[in-house]
Amino acid sequence: MVCGLVVIVALLVIRLSNSGPQLPENIALPAGTQAQAVTFGDGWIAVVTTDARILILNSLSGAIRQEITLDAE
Repeated sequence: MVCGLVVIVALLVIRLSNSGPQLPENIALPAGTQAQAVTFGDGWIAVVTTDARILILNSLSGAIRQEITLDAE
């Protein structure tokens, strides 16, 4: 039972120490932009940024297909 508890604690530490969403290596965001959330679709990747934008990127080339600015409330 102690080993099970150690495994659960280790998994929680690994999971919670993640430094944010991970993008594929071929995807580069514009300078100064940080990802807050990432969603993967068929042929596209949606990235919610910390500056209140949603970027829709081509998953193969990394090119921006669409940019949506969110209203600040």
